[in-house]
Amino acid sequence: MNDTTEIDTGCPKILARIENGTGWLTFNNPDRRNAVSIEMWEAVAQTAERFASDDAVRVVVLTGAGEKAFVSGADISQFEEKRANAEAGDAYTQISENARMHLAAIEKPVIAMIRGFCVGGGIGVAMKVDIRICSDDSRFGIPAAKLGLAYAYESLRALTHLVGPAYAKEILFTGRLLSADEALRIGLVNKVVPAGELEASVRAYCDMITANAPLTIKASKVTIEDVLKDPDKRNFGRIHELKSACMDSEDYTEGRRAFMEKRKPQFKGR
Repeated sequence: MNDTTEIDTGCPKILARIENGTGWLTFNNPDRRNAVSIEMWEAVAQTAERFASDDAVRVVVLTGAGEKAFVSGADISQFEEKRANAEAGDAYTQISENARMHLAAIEKPVIAMIRGFCVGGGIGVAMKVDIRICSDDSRFGIPAAKLGLAYAYESLRALTHLVGPAYAKEILFTGRLLSADEALRIGLVNKVVPAGELEASVRAYCDMITANAPLTIKASKVTIEDVLKDPDKRNFGRIHELKSACMDSEDYTEGRRAFMEKRKPQFKGR
């Protein structure tokens, strides 16, 4: 049974729906290879907040409309008006970074389903998710050096954490496009699949995740994110609380019983 709820994002270029426990967010600007405008960034933040607070959502998938791009970066048509100088650029960055931070704040698994170009701000979005699955015709790059732009500290910190300093420098210094296989080799993506199998592969991952205990997944995500923080910013008290919540949960009881009874557990997230 397909249980689908369409979400009004307030922006036609950001589509959202909840389908069988999965929240789908689509960058819907295919004529511009899903380049992201300020209005789209604002809708992304609102949608991410909705998915984060909705118990019906167990996992979130980000994707791009059409077959040419996941996200090809910021909408350059707005640069003259919105990013003409440092002051305007800072205001734009604040809006786009707010959207990415809302994505990062979702304490549920977030998957990027990538096909085609994932460039500039597209990589910025992809780095905020937990799992990146791409088609074999995908291409990745950060062309900031070709535009005279500089990326903020947090974005470069995330890139360096993901691929290491040597590859981060190569990506930024050259501005070249990487193939899907190169992206997999350096750790930029988790998995590469044939283009025709991309959605089926992502849905299979969603099914695996939604079958598991939500509280355990939440505890795992929060703890791993803290591992990547500076030591003085780690919240060990919250990590302990999440671990205790798992041990005291109905789901832990259900998991034990299902194992003993040799059946599939039915987790409820409490």
